[in-house]
Amino acid sequence: MLRIGFRFFFLALLVLSIVGGLGGSIIATANQSTVHILTVDGIIVPVVADYIDRGITEAEDRNASVCIIKLNTPGGLLDTTAKIVERIMNADVPVVVYVSPRGAWAASAGTFITLSAHIAAMAPGTTIGAATPVAGGELTEEEKQKIMEFTAKWMETIAQERGRNMEEARLAVTQSKSFSDTDALAKNLIDLRAPNLEDLIAQIHGRTVVVNDEEVTIDTSDYLPVTEDMNGVERFLHTISDPNIAYILFTLATVGLMVEISNPGLVFPGVAGGISLLLAFYSLGVLGAYWGGIALILLAVGLFVAEYLTETFGLLTTGGVIALVMGSLILFTHQPGIEVHPGLIAGVAAGFTAFSIFVIGAIVRSQRRRKATGAEGMIGRTAVAKTPLDPTGTVLIQGELWAALSEGGTVAPGEEVVVNKVDELRLRVAKKSKE
Repeated sequence: MLRIGFRFFFLALLVLSIVGGLGGSIIATANQSTVHILTVDGIIVPVVADYIDRGITEAEDRNASVCIIKLNTPGGLLDTTAKIVERIMNADVPVVVYVSPRGAWAASAGTFITLSAHIAAMAPGTTIGAATPVAGGELTEEEKQKIMEFTAKWMETIAQERGRNMEEARLAVTQSKSFSDTDALAKNLIDLRAPNLEDLIAQIHGRTVVVNDEEVTIDTSDYLPVTEDMNGVERFLHTISDPNIAYILFTLATVGLMVEISNPGLVFPGVAGGISLLLAFYSLGVLGAYWGGIALILLAVGLFVAEYLTETFGLLTTGGVIALVMGSLILFTHQPGIEVHPGLIAGVAAGFTAFSIFVIGAIVRSQRRRKATGAEGMIGRTAVAKTPLDPTGTVLIQGELWAALSEGGTVAPGEEVVVNKVDELRLRVAKKSKE
């Protein structure tokens, strides 16, 4: 009994020592400042706004010293950009937007996001600017000018709030002006340049920024980096929200549905095509695709399908390719920073043309085979009389028995005859001449 008591006592001491060690570790971590790091690489779409909101919220909940957003984007949707700017400017922790890595850019929507940060930074060799809004073709010039003026004023307001150069910020909108990292620093559009993340964190240590009307001094002397990446769902949605991926999905959907229509019962092409079509519609909807472009692409799909059903031998395919290219080119013309790569459009058009030529060739070959193997294909072939032809009887040709009419006298069983004509379900034959 005493032995059991000692064992229990030592076990209790071991557990307490482990818990104490963990507690010390937790306290040590709690005393460290945390730096939350988000990464945005790609087009600004709604899922990016959700990701940034989640990341900043996590930094606020953990009372982080700073939240850094590494940014590399060609632009994106204006309404999504507005949500991100609003979230950054109302954050309860200092937010740093860092345009990186070298060679990256923060064009169009990225410029608004960069200038809205408490601290804006750029890596060497990066670029911001070209923030002119692109309006749809259905708007009048007056409406387009109103959008331009509103966007420029919004940019000025952001720059004024953060103490940046309002005039140069406005030029990024009105004249689509771009700035290198050195230009942006010289013109007071950003606060600093940093070659890497570690140098950036070292430079922002001790800086004082205004967070919701309160001065906050950033402390990164003994920091713990916390990387907040996109989760699986966010990564998937962001990937398919790329205009090139959306275009590829639409292409796969078209091919799958055409194969299923031309070969009913295969199932897999139809299912794969249907899923690809739904994902493509999601992507096109998120990216704000121009309805005229979508209509032309759908027309192209209809023409491709009709080609296989009506056998026009290329006429409908030609119209489909023209509609496909035109629709692809105008699909995202009103969204800055969003476009389908011209090489992809050319590749898809060439692929559909080659596929259609292959299918049309198969149709032509089948038509020729049909003539060669049908009733007309028996003309000139040799048959064998199975019964006397006087003048009618039965002959054997290509393994089949046919009613026959002799046009050259009586034919005895076993004699060879030549088919001269097919008269509905009866063959007109004549004795085969002996050479």
